[in-house]
Amino acid sequence: MFWTYLRRELRRRVRQAVFIALGLALGIGLVITVTSAATGVQNAQAAVLHSLYGVGTDLTVTQPPKQGAGSGLTFGFKQQIKQVRSGQIAAGTKINDNDLENTQYGSLTGGQLAAVSRQQHVTAATGALALTDITVTGTVPALTAGSNGSGSFSSSFTSSTFTVDGVNVARSSPGPLSSAAVTAGRNFGQADASADVALADSGYATAEKLKTGSTVEVGSTSFKIVGIVSVPQGSSPPNLYIPLAKAQQLGTTGAAKLTGQVNTIYVTADSASNIPAVQQELTRLLPSATVTDASDLASQVTGSVGSAASLADNLGKWLSVAVLVAAFGLAILLTMAAVARRVREFGTLKAIGWRSRRIVGQVMGESLVIGIIGGVAGVALGYGGAALIDKFAPKLSAIVGAPSAPAAFTGVTGKLAQQVSSAATHTVYVTLTAPVTLSAVLLAVVLAVAGGLLAGMFGGWRAARLRPAAALAKVE
Repeated sequence: MFWTYLRRELRRRVRQAVFIALGLALGIGLVITVTSAATGVQNAQAAVLHSLYGVGTDLTVTQPPKQGAGSGLTFGFKQQIKQVRSGQIAAGTKINDNDLENTQYGSLTGGQLAAVSRQQHVTAATGALALTDITVTGTVPALTAGSNGSGSFSSSFTSSTFTVDGVNVARSSPGPLSSAAVTAGRNFGQADASADVALADSGYATAEKLKTGSTVEVGSTSFKIVGIVSVPQGSSPPNLYIPLAKAQQLGTTGAAKLTGQVNTIYVTADSASNIPAVQQELTRLLPSATVTDASDLASQVTGSVGSAASLADNLGKWLSVAVLVAAFGLAILLTMAAVARRVREFGTLKAIGWRSRRIVGQVMGESLVIGIIGGVAGVALGYGGAALIDKFAPKLSAIVGAPSAPAAFTGVTGKLAQQVSSAATHTVYVTLTAPVTLSAVLLAVVLAVAGGLLAGMFGGWRAARLRPAAALAKVE
């Protein structure tokens, strides 16, 4: 009897049932779409951190640059400026200065690296040098009386930069080459520790038309490209990799050499649960250093990835809640209105012996079926919304900014300072997708059932308040 009556009533009120189900479907579909978009943004953030951080790296240790470090452009070019102003270099002399500078971080010693590797829960620690190759070229202008040359230098010299990482050839992970795959040539070997060889990032190699066997000048030294490497999609790697010993030999911080020093330590913990403990240990060991884990790095990420995450977490979430509340409210109101129009019907049923509990159960059954139909339609709409995001969503960018170039880099030309700062900034591009997860579908089913039960409860409450006598009077 229950199922027969239920089927008959749904057929009689098909337009109302469709309208209620559609309202629920819109709300549930939006919830699935927003949930999927938020999951996609989280995946994009994870991809950004993965590519910037490197496979197998749990923590990085860096030292803030010292105040006043790197006073001047490059040390060699600064000395040449002094010689020009003192008359030691004549006007018309061509200058081509190439230096490998530590512009991003302060230096860490080999002893500090060894101390980090000895800490409890640390399974591996590898040092690296993130450097910037700076080339300044031009012709010395004629200086006018009383001029210090800064104005004429600004227009007479051009500069170019590219990024270089000095890596431990004996240990690729953890480190800058952790996630790199060789696409041409070979990787570094033990014999390359002190050799003038380099690996080129595939993107940089394509842009500069480099291939295995090509030579590049790094810090006024010619290096032979022995391999082309590619990193996972979404990463922004350095342009070149050279052996750490060569980077320490050629690199400078102003006038100071970097012999035996690194500026980044990559650390792997024995388990994810021990990462906070390792971070505290390293902070106590190196109080002036910056110990960064994935969550810290996430807070530094800016760009459209961060904007999309904020939009999905804030606007999208509250919009979904508002639409869902409106859909539930509409279902409740329409169900109560339908019950009010069925006063005679329910009165007759009570008069022939139906109890209020049976009538309430019938109303709730009808509402539950409508809610399930709305849930199925909502899942379909949610999949459709996610598919639209997959097809039309633009690529998102994430920028992890490094410390600014020293103020003195603006002394002769602001253009070079911008190039150095840009070279020390990681920009990552990722494609936004909206994967519909099983949890999102289960959430839709729960919301659909909840919406149907809620509407049925109010409708049943309205039906239970009807009195047989009043209903029969209306029939008469």
